[in-house]
Amino acid sequence: MASLRLKAKAERRLKSGHVWVYSNEVDIEQTPLKSLSAGQEVVVEAANGKALGRALVSPDQLICARLFSRDSNQALDASLLVHRLNVALSARTLWYPHDCYRWVYGDSDGLPGLVIDRFMDVVVVQISSMGMELRRQEILDAINKVANPHTIVLKNDGKLRAVEGLPEYVEVVQGQLEDDCAPLIENDTRFMAPIIAGQKTGWFYDHRENRAQLNRLVAGKRVLDVFSYIGGWGVQAARHGAAEVHCVDASAQALDWAEQNAELNGVADKMQYWQGDAFQALRQLKDSGERFDVVVVDPPALIPRRKDIKAGEQAYHRFNQLAMRLLSKDGLLVAGSCSMHLAEDRLPDMLRILGRELDRDVTIQHVGSQGADHPVLPAIPETRYLKAVFARVLPTR
Repeated sequence: MASLRLKAKAERRLKSGHVWVYSNEVDIEQTPLKSLSAGQEVVVEAANGKALGRALVSPDQLICARLFSRDSNQALDASLLVHRLNVALSARTLWYPHDCYRWVYGDSDGLPGLVIDRFMDVVVVQISSMGMELRRQEILDAINKVANPHTIVLKNDGKLRAVEGLPEYVEVVQGQLEDDCAPLIENDTRFMAPIIAGQKTGWFYDHRENRAQLNRLVAGKRVLDVFSYIGGWGVQAARHGAAEVHCVDASAQALDWAEQNAELNGVADKMQYWQGDAFQALRQLKDSGERFDVVVVDPPALIPRRKDIKAGEQAYHRFNQLAMRLLSKDGLLVAGSCSMHLAEDRLPDMLRILGRELDRDVTIQHVGSQGADHPVLPAIPETRYLKAVFARVLPTR
């Protein structure tokens, strides 16, 4: 078994609970990264030679290794895959009554480079590292041994694969999909998620708890759902008593899916759809005199890399400024962010600044994060990436 020796004192992060090894922490004199191949298993050692655990390596990346076990004798074999899937499954079924959840969340479930979403009897797998790609068949076998789903889809078209030099592909490797979609239930609302043509795995389970929070507040309200995708926020709001819901998205196809999901829940008569650029749509709604009791702004990640922080924060500022202008006199703004590089205190502070700019009184009523199927490793703040700030906005008196 190859080893990866760390520089003096570089083991402190790993001992504190972290599982990532950065390339500048490696003693390349003793263990050259160039001698290792992508996806290879290694024993990570402290500078004194003491074993710290076992990892998968990506020798050409800044994060050059990720621990999957603190036991240096434990290989990532079929037995461990089955065990990790069972442990992850027991954690999800504890929280969620339906078989609809993120079953595996990478590092947080001891399976770096692997994401699995479950849609009842359909399982969607995303592999983003060479280490997991090399174990593709073992992963599929483990899924069948633990859950034996009707359908398994490999949705391997994410941006992280290119970083690892992996080809992008989408493949139904077991069973079949009806109209390339999979059913799910979230917060007593039914959806069909577009597995093949949709974003990521077809659905975003991470905002489940935040959508549940909003569902308690929308009865009789007029709601605007910006970046609506297939209606995750908007259709649920209509299902839970909103008087009227407007969905805005750049994709006409996404709005067609949102309309189908509205019909599935018997709320099509409450829904309206706006296709186009979010900035332009928000301005048009403002110019036409529209006002809403609730505005949800949940954009895609606007800060994909650290160097994008400034530009991304400016975009969040502009979106939420336009949203705040569309609120009625006593309105609720739900500001979301899935950018892990956006600090947790930045979004609430941004709303404070906007309140002063627009002469509004802003109070933060609730701050939400991701659900239990996206568990957080306390030592790795990047695993806690999702933000949802619920802010009441009133005229200044």
